[in-house]
This record gives sequence, C-alpha cells and structure tokens, in this order.
Amino acid sequence: MTEDRQHTTHRGATLLADPLLNKGTAFSPRERASLGLDGLLPPAVETLEEQVTRAYEAFHGYDKPLNRHIYLRQLQDTNEVLFYRLVTEHLEEMLPIVYTPTVGDACHRFSSIYRRPRGLFLSWEDRHRFREILRNRPHGDDDVDVIVATDGQRILGLGDQGVGGMGIPVGKLSLYTAIGGIDPARTLPILLDVGTDNEELLADPRYLGRRERRLTGAEYDEMIETFVSAVEAELPNTLLQWEDFATVHARPILTHYGDRLLTFNDDIQGTAAVALGALSTATSVAGTPLIEQRLVMLGAGSAAIGVCDMIRTAMIEEGLSATEAAARFWVVDVDGLLVRSRTDLTDEQWLYARDDSDVAGWNGTGLAEVVRRTAPTALIGLSTAHGAFTEEVVRQMASTCERPVIFPLSNPTSHAESSPADLDRWTDGRALIATGSPFPPLNVNGREVTVAQANNVYVFPAIGLAVTASRATRVTDRMLVAAARAVGRCAAAAQEGDDGPAPLLPPLGGMRAAARDIALATALAAVEEGVAPKATEEELRDAIASAQWTPTYSGVDSAV
Repeated sequence: MTEDRQHTTHRGATLLADPLLNKGTAFSPRERASLGLDGLLPPAVETLEEQVTRAYEAFHGYDKPLNRHIYLRQLQDTNEVLFYRLVTEHLEEMLPIVYTPTVGDACHRFSSIYRRPRGLFLSWEDRHRFREILRNRPHGDDDVDVIVATDGQRILGLGDQGVGGMGIPVGKLSLYTAIGGIDPARTLPILLDVGTDNEELLADPRYLGRRERRLTGAEYDEMIETFVSAVEAELPNTLLQWEDFATVHARPILTHYGDRLLTFNDDIQGTAAVALGALSTATSVAGTPLIEQRLVMLGAGSAAIGVCDMIRTAMIEEGLSATEAAARFWVVDVDGLLVRSRTDLTDEQWLYARDDSDVAGWNGTGLAEVVRRTAPTALIGLSTAHGAFTEEVVRQMASTCERPVIFPLSNPTSHAESSPADLDRWTDGRALIATGSPFPPLNVNGREVTVAQANNVYVFPAIGLAVTASRATRVTDRMLVAAARAVGRCAAAAQEGDDGPAPLLPPLGGMRAAARDIALATALAAVEEGVAPKATEEELRDAIASAQWTPTYSGVDSAV
C-alpha cells in the first residue's frame, strides 16, 4: 500500500469496511487493540498466505463459473490485498473467471447479481456535472493512473448490455492491477450510460440502467466530448482506455481524441498488438518472414481492421512500402471480400479493399473462395461467426501452406470461428494456433499442449504500467508495435530449454513478470517517439519496478 494509506483515521467497523485497508483476520493483536477491532474479528490471527489458502478453498466450493465470479467480486469488495494475492497466485485459473468468458455472463446478469457499487456511472442527464461527479470517485484524494470506460454497446460478442457493461471496466482494471501492478486505488471504472436498445433490458423491471433508447448523432457526440473534457480538467495525466464501443463509434472516438490526450482503444489496438505478438512468434516457427505473409482476415469491424493496421505497420517497419503492405491482406466480412465497388466501406476498410479486377472470374467472394484463390499463410477471425472456419476452408488452406497460422480470435468461446482441436485435426497437427478465448489443451503425441490464448492481458496491463512509469503523454502505434514484439520475445524466452511445441504466447502464469519486460519496451518506444521525458533504459527499468504495486499487507497505524 502507498504511504498515505498506512496512516488512517478509520477505526473499528469503518476500517473493516474499507477494502484497501482491511486485513481481516490478519490484523495483529496490537493492531486490533489500537484500532478498535477487539471483538469484531474471530480470535485467530492469520498470515496472508493462510488467508489465501482459505479463500482458494472457498473459491472451489462454488461449482459454477458465475458463482465463482460473484465470490471473487465480493472478496475484492472486502479485502483487495487478499483478492489480488489470490488472483496473482492462481492467475491462469482465475483469469477466465475474473474476465472472459465468465465476465460476459456477469454483464448479462448485472442487474440481478448487483451487490455493491464500484466505479462511476455517468448518465446523459448529468452531463453538465461530470467534473463534479468525477470528484466523487472512490479514493478521491488519490490521483488516477488508469480509467477504463465503456458505453456497454458491444460487450464481447454479446452486444448491447447497457449498464451491465460496467462488468467489463471492473474486470479489466482488476487485470491492470493483478498483471500490470497498477495500484488499485488509482484505477477508475466508468460506465457511460447512454441508454440501451436491448429490448430485453428495457422490459426488465430489475434493470438498473437508464431506461431510454441509446443516444445517437449529435447527442452521443456531446456526451463523449463532455466526458473527455471533464477527464482533461480533473485527471489530465490519466490513461483513458475505451472498451467495447460499437464499430460505428470506436474508431471515430479513437481518431478524434488520440492526439488530444493519453488514450487508446484496447479492442482496436490491444487486440491488434497481441495478434501481432502471436503472429511474430508463428512466423518464426514457420520460417516465413512477416513481410512474406499472405493474410486473410474474417471480419471487418474496428477490432479486425485494427489488427490489420497493426500488422501492416510492422510490415512497413520491416521494409515494405505502405502499398505493398496493404496488398498482403484480404479482408472478408458478412458480404464477402472488401472490393472497391462496394459503397458501404469506411475509410479504414477502404484501405484494404481489392480492385474488382482482382476477383474477375471468381465464384463469389466468400471466405471459402478467397482462401482457395489466395492461398493464405495466415487466417485470422474477428467476426463472432461461430464455426466460420469450416473443415473445407481449413483443409484448403493447409493444402497450400506447410505451417498454416490460424487464429480464431472472437470472444466469448461460443463465438469462436473454430475449436483448436478441429484445427489441429484438419491440418494433421501442422497448424499454429492462437484463440481469443480459453480452450482445453491439445493432446500432441501423448503430451498436453496449452493452446495460446491471444488475450489482451498480454498488452494492456503493460501499457498502463509503461505510461505510468515513463510519464508518457500519448499512446502511439510505435509503442504498441514495440509491446507486440516484446510479447513475442517473452514467448521465445519461455520456450528455452523445452523441446516441445513452441508456445506462440508467454505462459499466462508468468505474465506479471513478463509485463515488466513488455512495459520496458513500450516505455523505451515512448521516449524514442518524444512522448515521454528522456530517460535511460536503466532509469525506466527502475521506474517500472517502483510503479508496480504488490498485494502485501502494510502496517496500518492509528492516527489517534
């Protein structure tokens, strides 16, 4: 804990109600006497390690993922140090409970499982008071290092969840702390309640959000501008992460505000950086350089185009011209391949549109035909179209590529384009696979092999740590590419001494340590870009170590 939280005027039940100060049964006899806690706790005095063991057993007392999620949230609301120690010690097991896929169910049932407020809810009717409301934030005396904000419109692959979308910023920031080490008192989840078009929610008498249709047009833009202005005024040095905004809003918001304040969109840029990191590892294993890859992308939303943009940026850094790099992509959406005769394309999509002459004589422009005609080396899915990578498509790709790179990245698991087991079988074990959601290990020659999960946790916690430690003022594409390449290096380091199949991503259990290396690469790029104060590598390494909060108990001394 930070020094200012070691000295408190809280006593008795008030102290126990503060999750950042509460140590529960770990308060010593001396602390109990001086802080008015005698009689309020069971007599036993436990160490943090003993508490973790007991909490882990309680966690396993629940058989359903959603009930485990609720238990962890209640633990977080009671004792944050214990919560984060439990999560960090069992990160790989806890990750799908704290975040995807279970958080999707928690968002869907937000109003029925709601227990205790966390973060801020900003509504259209209060837009003229946003600065005042920001001052009401929990731990208002502390500055904020990271805000995660959503309007709840495109929650994972579940669509419009309205106020239930708050589960995403809460879960995301838990990982900023568990992996990146961002002090939990300096994080702030925000739900921008602009209404909902979800008929089920509007008809639900228990729905806790604004019971109005979603704002659109000028009103929506005003809501966003008012929010950004309030953040600029109240928390000018805070990283603002946009999360789960619909495609129609996500890219325009990022474009409009990206050069104005310290901000990024994890769905667009974080997803892209992780995909590039996994692809970098895969190209090394396959022996085909990045600039020689032929990529088919299924999906043309903000996340999919963001992945294309990130990979294209890396290709340009490695020597291709912008035109040559764009020509390495074939992007397919629900209406087929993006071609220039289509009138429904955004400027970002147009960059990847093919000349109509390129498809002359084709039997349509669906995914199967595109794969047959282009002989891709990499197939990436961000379409939320379950099962779209069919046996026909995959076998066709494998017939022209010795080590096909196949990434079904859609979340949650129920929306994945294919399962790793099918991909492995259809390619005779030659596919290099990364998924968006967790899947069971594959059995390869009698050995269990973990499926690489291209989860954004490989990047966004490290971005938060990097900008906090380096005092960066912007998040640039070059910083994200540097983070992606560092992810690949961490994966390679994890493989050293192991003669088994190469992991495309680092093991999740070691991500807290890996986050420091990824943050260092990101911070160095920020300095090189001129968006952070000049510092040496050693100075940045020290700053990152100092900035990383650790879930341990500190002394809590009475002020009286």
